[in-house]
Amino acid sequence: MTAASASSTNARGETHAGETSLRLCVIPGDGIGPELVDSALTVLTAACSAAGISLHITEEQAGAETFRKHGEALLPGALNRLRAADAVLKGPVGLPEVRASDGTEAGLLGGLLRNGLDTFANVRPIRLRPGIESALRRGPGSIDYVIVRENTEGLYLSRGAGVRNHHAASDQLLVTRAGTERIVRFAFDLARQRGGGLRDGVRRVTCVDKSNVLRSFAFFRGIFDEVAAEYPDVAADHIYADAAAHALVVEPERFDVLVMENFLGDILSDLGAATVGGLGMCPSGNIGAQSAYFEPIHGSAPSLKGRDLANPLSQILSSALLLRHCGYPAAASSIELAVELALTDGRLRILPTGSPHRGTIAATAAILDGLDVSQVGGS
Repeated sequence: MTAASASSTNARGETHAGETSLRLCVIPGDGIGPELVDSALTVLTAACSAAGISLHITEEQAGAETFRKHGEALLPGALNRLRAADAVLKGPVGLPEVRASDGTEAGLLGGLLRNGLDTFANVRPIRLRPGIESALRRGPGSIDYVIVRENTEGLYLSRGAGVRNHHAASDQLLVTRAGTERIVRFAFDLARQRGGGLRDGVRRVTCVDKSNVLRSFAFFRGIFDEVAAEYPDVAADHIYADAAAHALVVEPERFDVLVMENFLGDILSDLGAATVGGLGMCPSGNIGAQSAYFEPIHGSAPSLKGRDLANPLSQILSSALLLRHCGYPAAASSIELAVELALTDGRLRILPTGSPHRGTIAATAAILDGLDVSQVGGS
């Protein structure tokens, strides 16, 4: 049972997980992963200390370096060890030169963790924060929506299972009723927790598909409409994936929560990230009924390793998502507020290259300086 599912409510109306103890498992990752995880743990530990949350941290080695050393990206028993944690904080993994026999990149954990832990919902908030220059020339707070990506089927279920010969290759896209129903319900439940779209304040879930072309997407849309009828308090609409790519650029204020198949979610969330300062600004959560892990949406950037150039915000903001999922909303908000304060007053600046001004370590220190511990106590 996850901490979130066992949560209770305290006198301040906030939830907390099984008293004040949080069992956290950490996957440092590859490339810049360990640096980012160190930054996130520094901030997370400070926020938890102020909130009276006792952290119990274990570490799991996994990814490309693990594959290089052991011939597999995930060691025996790892899934059970991860399931034993209340949540997992994962750094980016993968190294381009570490390849499997079929030519694909080895050391990636997406399929292993998402399917192994059945974390069926990939949640990717897209928000333009203060001090960040948008490629769309928009101001802070003018982009704020969430992409909910189905995580365990769709086109990526064909990972490692496609067929090929010298002349052709084929991968299969699979959509199931059970998988679609649960991801759509997750999206509607999430919309109920939000304040609605920026344009009109209406809580809304938008189904993104290509139902005009593919039967699998028409099936997805039909099930979306069935589930939407269970949520009369939340508006429902539809958009084709190509039109969504256009609309996320020209009218992002239209959207509140968007739900979509696995592959489409991968593509469109990266597009959304480009509108809010890049991949380094975007956290994500992979959430299931029993397990959850949280990570940046970007890769391991091995060329930046050890150079104090990596932007730690996506990893730090992922730790805030983790805290909120585990029932510590005040501690989560303190981290998010600290990030926004550091960006607002200029102590933290993100350069056009995507790197933080004065480096990763200085960026982490700026966020620590903004951590308002007085608002966290008792969460």
